[in-house]
Amino acid sequence: MGGLMQPPVAEERDSSRWIIVIAVVAVMAVMGVIALLLRSQPKNASGPPPYAAQLKLSDLKMSAAENFIGHTVSYVDGTIANAGDKTVTHVVVEVVFKDDMGQLAQREDLPLRVLRANGPYPDAVDLSVSPLGPGQSKPFRLTFDSISAQWNRAYPEMRVTDVTLK
Repeated sequence: MGGLMQPPVAEERDSSRWIIVIAVVAVMAVMGVIALLLRSQPKNASGPPPYAAQLKLSDLKMSAAENFIGHTVSYVDGTIANAGDKTVTHVVVEVVFKDDMGQLAQREDLPLRVLRANGPYPDAVDLSVSPLGPGQSKPFRLTFDSISAQWNRAYPEMRVTDVTLK
């Protein structure tokens, strides 16, 4: 019987499983640290810039026209007046269209373009091309390629959200 019995062999522990578990935990820990370091602070809704109170939008008129491919383009024309003491070189306006229930149908942030007479038709240009000086007022135009079908056809709410001064 002595020849049939073999001495017990110590089973090798499978260390590869532990290596994989440790590697996965280490990678997850590194990713968590990176995510915490790269996470930006939430932006607070800061409201309009202080100089926006010096800018007045008035004489609003809405119109629509068909372009050369048969698509309707809508416009909001008006006048912007600078009641402050600085020259304005860029303005962004938030335009809010409401539905019949008074709820948001569409919201867009658009750069305000002033109308400049070049030839027979006025040309809408950025304020950086034709700045608005202190005490000046100029006609402007906002162009919309499309407006939501839920829009209640009332004038949109407009407010200045960004101003660049010179």
